[in-house]
Amino acid sequence: MTKGNDENIYTKSGSNSYTENILIVDDEVHHLNSLKELIKHENYNVTLANSADEAIDVLDKNIIDLLLLDLNMPEKGGVEVMKYINSYDTGTTVIVVSGETTFEAAENALKYGAYDYIRKPYSVEGMLNSLKNAFKKRQLEHENKVMQARLLRSEQLHRYIVNKSPDIVYILNREGYFTFVNERMEKTLGYNKSDVIGKHYSNIIYDNDLEMAKYTFNERRTGKRASTDVELRLKCNDGKLATRIFSTRILPATINSIGMYKKLNGDDKFVGTYGIARDITEKKKSEKIIHFQAYHDNLTRLPNRTLLKDRLVQAISHAKRNNNKLSVMFLDLDRFKNINDTLGHMVGDKLLQAVAERLKKCLREGDTLARIGGDEFTVLLPEIHGEHDSELIAQKIIDTLKTPFNLVEQEIFVSTSIGIAHYPDDGETIESLLQHADIAMYAVKNKGKDAYQFYSDNMHEEVSAHLSLENDLRRAITNNQFRLHYQPQVDAVSHEIIAVEALIRWDHPERGTVMPSEFISFCEETGLIQPIGDWILDAVCQDLKVWNEMDLTIPRVAVNMSAIQFEQPDIIEKITATLKKYGVTGDMLEFEITENVIMDDIENVISILNQLNSMGIKIAIDDFGTGYSSLNYLQKLPIDTLKIDRSFVSSMEYDEGARSIIKAIIAMAKGLKLHIISEGVEEQGQMEKLKALGCYNMQGFLFSPPVTMDSVTDLLVNNDGKALLSF
Repeated sequence: MTKGNDENIYTKSGSNSYTENILIVDDEVHHLNSLKELIKHENYNVTLANSADEAIDVLDKNIIDLLLLDLNMPEKGGVEVMKYINSYDTGTTVIVVSGETTFEAAENALKYGAYDYIRKPYSVEGMLNSLKNAFKKRQLEHENKVMQARLLRSEQLHRYIVNKSPDIVYILNREGYFTFVNERMEKTLGYNKSDVIGKHYSNIIYDNDLEMAKYTFNERRTGKRASTDVELRLKCNDGKLATRIFSTRILPATINSIGMYKKLNGDDKFVGTYGIARDITEKKKSEKIIHFQAYHDNLTRLPNRTLLKDRLVQAISHAKRNNNKLSVMFLDLDRFKNINDTLGHMVGDKLLQAVAERLKKCLREGDTLARIGGDEFTVLLPEIHGEHDSELIAQKIIDTLKTPFNLVEQEIFVSTSIGIAHYPDDGETIESLLQHADIAMYAVKNKGKDAYQFYSDNMHEEVSAHLSLENDLRRAITNNQFRLHYQPQVDAVSHEIIAVEALIRWDHPERGTVMPSEFISFCEETGLIQPIGDWILDAVCQDLKVWNEMDLTIPRVAVNMSAIQFEQPDIIEKITATLKKYGVTGDMLEFEITENVIMDDIENVISILNQLNSMGIKIAIDDFGTGYSSLNYLQKLPIDTLKIDRSFVSSMEYDEGARSIIKAIIAMAKGLKLHIISEGVEEQGQMEKLKALGCYNMQGFLFSPPVTMDSVTDLLVNNDGKALLSF
């Protein structure tokens, strides 16, 4: 195979050079451009191909270090490209970037030598980390090849390079006794040469791995059949380690070994084994972290829904086999949304962490406490004798939460509603047990909260409370029980208001002020979001008309739009009519949509947003980074603004990952010439860090809570119409 030059590709000019050349292969042009835009700031040399044949042609003519490869393409797929790489030994590292989510697809890709498998949609941080790790691996491999070449030139050079290797290098005689070890042995395991030379390899092998070690440390094979990347545990000599601290005396390592032979009377005689042991402690730590994150909630460190279901499957199987009972509890914190809305999400997060700690102390060893989202927790009690066991724990939970939590220099009171379902009386499947515990919990909510309730069949009738809520909402629409508040969006340098976000409140005749978090999701489920959305737009335009008549300038009003609203066939006509009714122009409005709105029906959304854009209405992506976060739609749609989700802002001061994501989003926005705004800014330190990262537009309690229209008006009038916000 001949390698040629290309203006987009750097080639290796000598045996010691190492460059970073990337080929991106995808039949979707927008995916190609999105990936190219993502990594262009990382100083990689990028070439694009939109088919397997084009990719093979590039690989045939150029040296490609790393390939970002889509699996599903017309005619030839990504597997054919990997087969070509394997057949011609191009030395290219492959990272599969595919929308295929099946385990078989990932397994097949890895079988053909893929270094990593990233599912679409991917996270920005995850993609950049995978690229960085792949190039780091290639660089280490490249350096190892250089060292091997030097070994052939000189025994003295051989000794030097081997001793400076980052891996343990050893030679065993045919009986398995060490005849050579490099200096890394002492630095990694704590043994000096005199400790191991002449000793059997079994002295440094963890006892439980001795059987597996026999095949690797007595390796007689060579070439491709020799042992590669065999994971074993090695014993450390802790007493002689000065610079490395181990939590145990065991070090995980991968072993690569080959048989050594010499000519004797014309025949090849086995004389021993040559091996390399690599410390994979950091790799194991990373794998442990990744596994933990996949099965645990990042905020509370509790098991998440996935791990809960896995444990519930095992518990049901065990109970069925032994004719036992088990209990599932569904917990929902009462009025938690009010705490979030009044004290801010940062305090809400701290409260959830504190609640989780108290709940864990109420359970037995072997019980499972999981957070399945928001302020909802689930408890699994395996092997109970009857309802009495569940009652004791449920009452213990209720009692322990009665003690107030001391957060932000004030006492916060919280209670919980608990629904309980038993196996097998209330269900024999995961779904039925969780559903019935949920129904029982709602029965508690409807009866006044702060209690527990066992599931019973007649509770299905109690679910009619949802119908009551729907009726209340319909009356609220008819009787005009809604009102608007506005939260300013601020330039953190000049403190000027750059926009205000419209937020709805429900003045319920019996419950008082109801926050949107308590009814908006229900409205979306029932379709009531359409008339409520119409009311919000009408009320915003009416307020804009009043401000215009007072010669007060509001730069822009942001209005949240749901996916259900975009399904209305006459949405453009409704918006046009409302603007005309109040004499409001489109450039006074900005519609905030979430990423799931776009992905639900992207073609329809593209059409609607283009029409809105032609009317002068700005488009913002709300909670950016928590959903699909795809560069593809950012390029397809007429988007003006990205709003960084409050979850990243609240954790940026202690979470390096959150800071990295914010930094990447800001860089992405600047690269695409989009405006950027951070929401949920509640502390001075957060503001300063965001400014340092290049984000100057912010929204949050640090500047102002949501306020009435009159308050916004007073603010403008008292500051001579300059819209200056002080805090």
